[in-house]
Amino acid sequence: MSTRPATPSRRTLLRAMAALPASAVLLGELPGLTGTALAAAPPSGSATRYTIVPFLNSNDGTVNVYQSDDATDFRLLKSSAYTPPSNRIRDASVFKHTDGYYYLTYTTHTWQDVSTTIGFARSSDRANWTFLYDYTVPITNLSRAWAPEWFVDGDGSVNVIVSCSVAGDEWIFTPYRLKATNSALTAWSSPVALSGIGSNHIDTYIVRTGSKYHAFTKNETTKYIEYATASSLTGPYTISRTGDWAGWGSYREGPSVIQLDNGAWRIFFDGYGDGTYYYSDSYDTFATWSAPTALPVVSGTARHFTVIKETVSGGPSLAKNVTRSFQSANYSTRYWQAQSSLLNLPVVTASSTAAEKSASTFTVVAGLADANGYSFRDSSGNYLRHWDFRARFDANDGTPTFAKDATFIARTGSSSGAIRWESYNYPGYYLRHYNYQLRVERTAGTDLFRQDSSFVPAGAWG
Repeated sequence: MSTRPATPSRRTLLRAMAALPASAVLLGELPGLTGTALAAAPPSGSATRYTIVPFLNSNDGTVNVYQSDDATDFRLLKSSAYTPPSNRIRDASVFKHTDGYYYLTYTTHTWQDVSTTIGFARSSDRANWTFLYDYTVPITNLSRAWAPEWFVDGDGSVNVIVSCSVAGDEWIFTPYRLKATNSALTAWSSPVALSGIGSNHIDTYIVRTGSKYHAFTKNETTKYIEYATASSLTGPYTISRTGDWAGWGSYREGPSVIQLDNGAWRIFFDGYGDGTYYYSDSYDTFATWSAPTALPVVSGTARHFTVIKETVSGGPSLAKNVTRSFQSANYSTRYWQAQSSLLNLPVVTASSTAAEKSASTFTVVAGLADANGYSFRDSSGNYLRHWDFRARFDANDGTPTFAKDATFIARTGSSSGAIRWESYNYPGYYLRHYNYQLRVERTAGTDLFRQDSSFVPAGAWG
């Protein structure tokens, strides 16, 4: 293939962002998960795990628990996992504490009611929860305490950022910081308003990178998510991005920001105006963002959640610097094969020619962009990469873009021993066969997509 088609505009943008060095995005600790997960692909035998605990569009009296290994395809861990003994549960925020337990904090009443408390619950396994207590936020004439969000600072201190309003201005919210004064999370400091963000902001979510605090907060007048920064958790913050600065649109709330395995930052937010839950990615530390995309599976069901990230055991394991063939998980007679520099999925059997067997054999090596990831060489030494979303083989040109195009992160497949290969620089996109051709496509969150994108490492044909 001597002439390559023109690069789509989205790809041009992503390539420009992906060219940033890892140090540009590996800037600090993750909120709520200090020291437990890094911006790198999980090592062999380990897996990345993202957890969300949303209340439901149809029911604010209970929450489901979902988990994902790629922050895109969330699968149900347990429905109605926690129902408080009284009142409601909305806007649940989850984190894992140093005692090994997972903790929830949440809004305890519906939006119509006076709500002066926030709730707390605990779990050892994320599936089974125990009510701890309701805490009355000590603010004079408090009317509503909504959307509490965990934040673990760089010194290990545990904080809750909660949006509060007072009688007479019950719909004018201001973000406050509560700081835990004991490790049991049963005693809290007096509330301190986050200076600079000001009133009429709600659902404030904080991320720290290095010595800078980044606040994502909903302006209740414009219904846009705004962006502010400060050098201290309590401020003063400077709001530097307002209106539709990121292209997310209005009537958006509940922002939650997490760092992905490739160093990008992903924001999730509730598009309550149109009933869709969205995500969007940034490769330049929050300056620009990808177009908002509907989150598969949970969109339309889940409401206002936060996300935590962990690295856990039990992930895919595949040796490197060995040769393997890759068998389709749902078409067992078909294998990866290089054909005219493209990756296809023909039938390969013992009676196939030696050339066909050689073309179906690949050397597994450490990822060119991330040594915990994987890259694949064909028999001529060319690397598997994506180009215009088609899987193909090209010589390594030594550029950062090529390294990212040719790196894949191993995710658990749809059947025992199967692996799904996620694009390193297109998070949520997987090598997937369609019409027996291999492409990199965004996950649909369906069983069929998971099967089509699952491949079993097998003994080398060649």
